[in-house]
Amino acid sequence: MEGVKNLVGVEPTAASIPKGATGLHHTVRAIVLPLVAVIVGLVVWQAAVRLFAISPTILPAPTEVYKALVQTFPLLMDNAVQTGSEAVLGLIVASVLGLAIGIALAFSEPLRTAMYPNMVFFQLIPKVALAPLFIVWLGIGTSSRLAFTVFITFFPIAISTQIGLMLVDPNYIRLCRGLTASEWQTFVHVRMPFAMPSIFTGLKVGVTMAFVGVIVGEFITSQAGLGYLILFAMARVETAVIFAAITVLCVIGLAVYGAVALLERVVQRFWGVPC
Repeated sequence: MEGVKNLVGVEPTAASIPKGATGLHHTVRAIVLPLVAVIVGLVVWQAAVRLFAISPTILPAPTEVYKALVQTFPLLMDNAVQTGSEAVLGLIVASVLGLAIGIALAFSEPLRTAMYPNMVFFQLIPKVALAPLFIVWLGIGTSSRLAFTVFITFFPIAISTQIGLMLVDPNYIRLCRGLTASEWQTFVHVRMPFAMPSIFTGLKVGVTMAFVGVIVGEFITSQAGLGYLILFAMARVETAVIFAAITVLCVIGLAVYGAVALLERVVQRFWGVPC
């Protein structure tokens, strides 16, 4: 089975790597350019607010948002714990469910024919319209928000898993059969490594969907969390606090996204797939 294991472990040649996109230069550029874009955006935002004398209740300047962030930091952190933990838990559950469904759809044509159209149909329904149903079924606690988060998050993971597993080069499958590899060996050493980029694309989309699900749930039912804090600040017309809460939410989302990206690199190296 060594031949099967090495199928996906081919290192890229030097000619296949773009110039200027490797090593330290690539890392520095990947960090510096986004930071420069953010700084430029903040400068333009600050200048526009001052130049056009925009009311802070409509659009506070970045300096006002920073002041609100500092003043309400303990409150923001208390609420961020609930939002972040529920989003991460929802993402984990949705990932397990999505991977299981995606694998089942990829390997069972009758199941794929029966389930796929219905999954697409439910995805076309506006998710906010379904949120009250989860409250009716599960109450106003964490369980309803978690279930709603899983419901809107698992679909991209499931579909990405299915597509990744089905788009493996047939030549590799024939080679595995020629080497008398079992279906399990083919799945572990060929199908899964080739499907990893697609699976992690779905997981990265799922990160966004998980936070959307939690925030929508907090808008409707919660008495804590960043979503609830945003609604509370909106009622008091504290726009700077709203932006501060959104900033914290973005930081948490980026951290979770970064963790998924790091996990992708670890898994790729484990399977010998070039990153």
